[in-house]
Amino acid sequence: MTSVRYTKDHEYIRLDGAVAVVGISDYAQSQLGDVVFVELPDIGKTVEKGKEAAVVESVKAASEVYAPLSGEVVEVNAELEGNPGLVNTDAEGQGWFLKLRLADPSELDALMDADAYKAFLETLG
Repeated sequence: MTSVRYTKDHEYIRLDGAVAVVGISDYAQSQLGDVVFVELPDIGKTVEKGKEAAVVESVKAASEVYAPLSGEVVEVNAELEGNPGLVNTDAEGQGWFLKLRLADPSELDALMDADAYKAFLETLG
C-alpha cells in the first residue's frame, strides 16, 4: 500500500516518517503547462486543510496550491525558486513544494489513494 494520497484539487501528500511531503500531481502540472514561478510559504507557518498553502504560476495561469491537511510548515523546497521547471519534470518527486508536521494524521484517511485518484481523473474526461 502506498502512503501517497490525493485531493480533488490535484495536490498530493506523501508521508515521510513524522512529516508529510506536499506538491501537485503529475496531472495538475500537465494542465498548467510550463511552470515559471512558485511562491512557497514561510517555515513555521500553520496551514489549514483546504486553504492556500502555496502559489504556482505557469505560462497559462496562476493557481493556488491548497493544503491537503492541516499542519505546520517545517521545510520548503528552495530548489524551486531557481528551478520551478522541476514541477513539470518531476511533480511527484523532486518537484515537491513543502513539508508539513501534521496536526491530525487521521485526516489522511479522507483523501484518495492512487487507485481512487486514477478513477477520479478518468471521470474528468
